[in-house]
Amino acid sequence: MSEVITIVLAPAAALLLALFYINLRVASPMLAIPIRWLRWLLFALFVASANEQFGWIDRPFWVVAVSAFLLWFVLESGFNWLRVSAISLSPLPLFPKFVANTGGDEWPVQERLLRVRDWLRDNRFTATQALKAEVGGGIWLRVSIYQSHDNTVRAQVAFLPQDSGAITVCFSLSTETQSGRRYVTDNFFLPFGGFYPESWFLARSPWRRSLPRLLAHHLQRIQRAEEVAVPWETTPIDDLNRQQQMMEQVNTELGFLLPHAEREEHGKITPEGRFRIWQEAWLLDYFGRARHY
Repeated sequence: MSEVITIVLAPAAALLLALFYINLRVASPMLAIPIRWLRWLLFALFVASANEQFGWIDRPFWVVAVSAFLLWFVLESGFNWLRVSAISLSPLPLFPKFVANTGGDEWPVQERLLRVRDWLRDNRFTATQALKAEVGGGIWLRVSIYQSHDNTVRAQVAFLPQDSGAITVCFSLSTETQSGRRYVTDNFFLPFGGFYPESWFLARSPWRRSLPRLLAHHLQRIQRAEEVAVPWETTPIDDLNRQQQMMEQVNTELGFLLPHAEREEHGKITPEGRFRIWQEAWLLDYFGRARHY
């Protein structure tokens, strides 16, 4: 068996490199999932195969492979926990303030992203505002806001820059109803772990990378709930910044964030909140699933 696995390692490693190279260009959260699994499995098999050749440990192949598999879990868990702790201790706000983006760079000039803009125009969505918020280190989250022809669906197109220089696009669709509820359907893949206001009904679908499919799902949710949508009255920038303030307040009250007086010494996020982010990061990174809100 070990000989067969050794033969498989080389092409599997080549496949991993090919997928990694492709994802450097397209920055797909869904393609990143098989890349992570393949990297994890290859690490375990490589360590077990190397142990058979050099005789470091007198244990069967499968025992070493399983041990290496668990070791990877421990190492990555520790790294993720340190990353969450760094976010907690960072002076940057978790809910940054949005400002108008007047620099003319609201929409990246890439064919796959321009197709999204064309679809919005073809389906009678109107550009409303271009916004941005600093997320740290001089990196800006850019958001373009569109509204449906009847102003009942507000579409946020968010451009998330990656370390490779590629851009990942995510969508968030929001509708308010006569009952005072807010329905939000998005495909964000970043872990949050916190709480949302009671009147918000959020459905997070990281696997739905297509805007038409996400919009269809959003409209079905409202129809199934037998809700009546009402036109948006607030401007996107006022609504987004009000959301950020509300999220800060709700998550402080419910124990996800520490009170302001304690943040300088202990960070922004409580230990329970850090665990929730760590847990959701694993679900998103390896299964593409978000917590149910």
